[in-house]
Amino acid sequence: MSDIQRLLANNRAWSASIRERDPEFFPKLARQQRPSFLWIGCADSRVPANEIVGLLPGEMFVHRNIANVVAHSDLNCLSVLQYAIDVLQVRHVIVCGHYGCSGVRAVVEGRRVGLADNWLRHVEDVWERHDAAVSAAPTLDAKVDRLCECNVVAQAANVARTTVARDAWARGQPLAVHGWIYGLGDGLVRDLGVTVDQAAGT
Repeated sequence: MSDIQRLLANNRAWSASIRERDPEFFPKLARQQRPSFLWIGCADSRVPANEIVGLLPGEMFVHRNIANVVAHSDLNCLSVLQYAIDVLQVRHVIVCGHYGCSGVRAVVEGRRVGLADNWLRHVEDVWERHDAAVSAAPTLDAKVDRLCECNVVAQAANVARTTVARDAWARGQPLAVHGWIYGLGDGLVRDLGVTVDQAAGT
């Protein structure tokens, strides 16, 4: 069996197991999606958004890119944000990074990776603003993890500064932006204590 055939076989088994538990699951899902959450996370294959927080398909809208960046010039991310908030009416936007992020590590090590170097310039900007905190970390790995945390905080702030979030708060729509980080070594999500809600956003 080829790698691709294995994926298709896995899909059939997954679909069958869902239908066995709830025969109406897929027909209901096909009629509408009503997620309460938008997840903005890293594209890293080890961080499966729905799975690590125990949500089923349809319960979380997801946008992923290298190093979970929210750039004000990124129409892809902004379009996802606008659709999630204005159309789907999500109540929570979660920016979730992860420890040991390869993109963040490349920045700390000053290592070129190719075209993505241009994208990672956003993370370099975060490092420049938080150099003292990152430099104070005792080891290279600790510096990477500290910058991963600083990057989450910065990107959550970027979400809160978008016209999409500000317009939602201005019209009284319930919305909170959260900053989380995921541990690859233990599978645990940690709340970084960064939450911007309606009161703080107005």
